[in-house]
Amino acid sequence: MILTKTVAITLALTTLSPANDTLKQQLDALVKTKAAAAVLVRVSADGKDWTAAAGYRDMTSRRPADARGHFRIGSVTKSFVATVVLQLADEGKLSLDDQVAEHLPGALPEGSTITVRQVLGHTSGLFDYAGAGIPGWSIRDFRPVETLYDQMPQELLAVGLSRPPYFKPGGGWHYSNTNYVVAAMLIEKLTGGTYADAIKSRILRPLGLTHTYLPGHDTSMPRPYAHGYALVKGKAVDATRVNPSLEYGAGEMISTTADLARFFDALLSGKLTSASALKQMRTTRPAGEGMGYGLGLQEFEVSCGKSVYGHSGGVFGYLTYALRSDDGRTLVLSANPYTGEVPADALDKALTSVFC
Repeated sequence: MILTKTVAITLALTTLSPANDTLKQQLDALVKTKAAAAVLVRVSADGKDWTAAAGYRDMTSRRPADARGHFRIGSVTKSFVATVVLQLADEGKLSLDDQVAEHLPGALPEGSTITVRQVLGHTSGLFDYAGAGIPGWSIRDFRPVETLYDQMPQELLAVGLSRPPYFKPGGGWHYSNTNYVVAAMLIEKLTGGTYADAIKSRILRPLGLTHTYLPGHDTSMPRPYAHGYALVKGKAVDATRVNPSLEYGAGEMISTTADLARFFDALLSGKLTSASALKQMRTTRPAGEGMGYGLGLQEFEVSCGKSVYGHSGGVFGYLTYALRSDDGRTLVLSANPYTGEVPADALDKALTSVFC
């Protein structure tokens, strides 16, 4: 479907600051250039929220996208998982420097010295089961049939363990979704329930995040939502319905801009963990492309010298950034890539508009 020249924009507030007006124009441009089918954004500061949506719910009806819409948050899930693990550490149920094998005997190869801290910080060396290296498992390549299959955590972990590690535990840094399969399994072992139940009881319900979901094996999306698209043989196809069990604790969750803004505000203002735990989450190491990585948190340096913390997520049809500065300003941005990748400088422009 060819995009028309008219781009639908819906605004929650009619009064825009110059910065938000600039951000709105950036969203408009992403849709006009067909880089995205839809873009949702929320800026929260000083107790006020500004929200906007550009583009379409789907490319057939071309109904305007809804700023309140749901979307798959991908790896932003990792911040929720890491928060629960840090809460368990605060409660004395484990130590970050415990070896994973103490709590999950037999899950990793015999003699493994990988620690909980290394899992949360991507310094374990575990091979990424969802990377591009294993045909049929990459979450970067949409496969209309295969992405509907049911997967179990043990299967995901087995795929990650089927390849040699990137390095010895603690010997480097490499982003690996396998780490957060292990982290979610740890939560289940220590709580006696599912990791989804732990996130619901410890984070979602206390914060009133009523539009955030852990769908498990459910392929549907709560309404309203904008459809996600992926390129298959050069053609954009609908990639909205996937089986999120392929992601598990590495990226299965669904949320909204409002819920993600509330979560990161609570987390980074110290309402979900001890001060010591939060400090460890925020202690980052260089992770390439101007990013630092802590324990389930990413740090981005903005052009004006500020640092913002949160997480990004990319999954079939959806790209998410949820970031907060220490002065309490929060940006949540969700884009649905369409005929090509969202420009690499789009995030930098958005960060500059909001935080500078």
